[in-house]
Amino acid sequence: MESMGALRRTHNCNELGLDNLQSEVTLMGWVLRRRDHGGVIFIDLRDRWGITQVVFNPEHNKEVHAKAHQIRNEWVLAVRGTVNSRPADMENTKLKTGAIEIMGEELRILNSSETPPFPIDEDVEVSDNLRLQYRYLDMRRPEISDNLILRHKASQAIRNYLNENNFLEVETPMLTRSTPEGARDYLVPSRVNKGKFYALPQSPQLFKQLLMMAGMDRYFQIVKCFRDEDLRADRQPEFTQIDMELSFIDEEDIITITEGMIKNLFAATKGIKLDPPFQKMTYDESMRRFGTDRPDTRFGLELVDLTEGLKGCGFKVFNGAIEQGGSVKAINAKNCATFSRKDLDNLTEYAGRFGARGMAWIKIKDDEWQSPITKFFNDEEIAYMRETLEAEPGDLILFGADNSRTVDQVLAEIRLELARRLNLISNDTFNFLWITEFPLVEYDEGEKRYTALHHPFTAPNEDQIDLLESDPAKVKSRAYDLVLNGNEIGGGSIRIHNKDIQQKVFNTLGIDEQEAQDKFGFLLRALELGAPPHGGIAFGLDRLMMLLTGSSSIRDVIAFPKTQKATCPLTEAPASIDRKQLTELSLRPDWE
Repeated sequence: MESMGALRRTHNCNELGLDNLQSEVTLMGWVLRRRDHGGVIFIDLRDRWGITQVVFNPEHNKEVHAKAHQIRNEWVLAVRGTVNSRPADMENTKLKTGAIEIMGEELRILNSSETPPFPIDEDVEVSDNLRLQYRYLDMRRPEISDNLILRHKASQAIRNYLNENNFLEVETPMLTRSTPEGARDYLVPSRVNKGKFYALPQSPQLFKQLLMMAGMDRYFQIVKCFRDEDLRADRQPEFTQIDMELSFIDEEDIITITEGMIKNLFAATKGIKLDPPFQKMTYDESMRRFGTDRPDTRFGLELVDLTEGLKGCGFKVFNGAIEQGGSVKAINAKNCATFSRKDLDNLTEYAGRFGARGMAWIKIKDDEWQSPITKFFNDEEIAYMRETLEAEPGDLILFGADNSRTVDQVLAEIRLELARRLNLISNDTFNFLWITEFPLVEYDEGEKRYTALHHPFTAPNEDQIDLLESDPAKVKSRAYDLVLNGNEIGGGSIRIHNKDIQQKVFNTLGIDEQEAQDKFGFLLRALELGAPPHGGIAFGLDRLMMLLTGSSSIRDVIAFPKTQKATCPLTEAPASIDRKQLTELSLRPDWE
């Protein structure tokens, strides 16, 4: 292998054009592909910026041409040469540099490469595990490198916008204490304090509130967060959050600031012009119309509640669900009466994945309602469904009947599946939606207590504080989520800044005064020492970038992601630890 020596790179592989003709240049990069055309060797040289064609002609320089015969894909080269125009019939209009080529006059082989475990220059299917094992090779492919470049632009746009709006970027600790709410913590044993543990932060929630109490007024951070939970395509054990907190504001102030940031971000990264303000919808309306608090509003197929009109009907499945306090809802799939029995069976099987014990359906024909269940309804009930669902010949009605939570979950997923099958979703559309007025708490049947729907520091509606003791389920919170195309990309709330109200919320959640002091005593003390009204919001940068790039997984927008089993095939983490290290931490490997 050779050194660069006195050669210095003059240009990247994506910036030369006809303006540079006859210039002597030096490029450095990787061999994307090599072609031998009757003695003349062509090399596509690639770096982070793009590709430039290099030509080695024996009539121009025999020694350099002979050296070029050794070259193979992914070898690392330094090439000095002259910029020439390509013959008119050999221009590559797909490349920015497609009108020129470099006539090689000096070649240095900086490093060779074995045959890569998968092709870098071809669009071939490669297993996720293999891609992650050789992630540094995977990132040479434009599909991943372009995503990371766009992520950089996004981070810069966010920082610039928030800086212009008087935010301070403040770092918060990575080693903190474990808290009882939320997902499982990642724990870090302390060597110095035997038997005690730090926790990696699930978010900087308490610290950013303390920054408001410290008078910082406007804080932000692009920060790593950690949650030990089951993974999926849009979830990682470590993820990046755009974190913000503001003092002396209300919900509308935060929404306005946020919409400005999102507008600026989309313009800077994709050239997309957004036009805030975004649509708003209450939690109750969203659940009623879509069965979820993160609806995709790019298409219709809304849920329709039939519970009241079908009380006492002859169909036992429906009536039984209603008598047990559940509900009956339906979706009118317009012009889908052509679905075959196999199509309907597939939809029923799909519904079963989300808790459905079956799925009733009715096809609307010109002269009849076709279904095994129509015989259980009288004319009045048929007329009620026709009017409520706006049913017309050619439509397909799909029903859900069970407890309300199951019905909503099943039909929300069926709605999305129908949209996919009917090609109703446009990936070129970005529909933003604010969801507001969430419940403050929800009842956990397993633990037999109320839990915070967001987190225990979310402020309740001021005129409903008295209900915390008598009927907590009716209390609405001052929380808000931003949804994009059916994905929650951010969420936040106005925080509690009064100690007495914070203790009332703790009491509602089953956290008594002693436990509150043990776990949040520092926060309660800060609330006594002049805490201002404040609130904030946090965005999942990984998920936002996934949507911006049209990727199917957040792994495609993270440099070194984990698998769905929270492992890193590249470094083989997590790994076993030497017994000596465990002893220093006062840990015993009981799993042996």
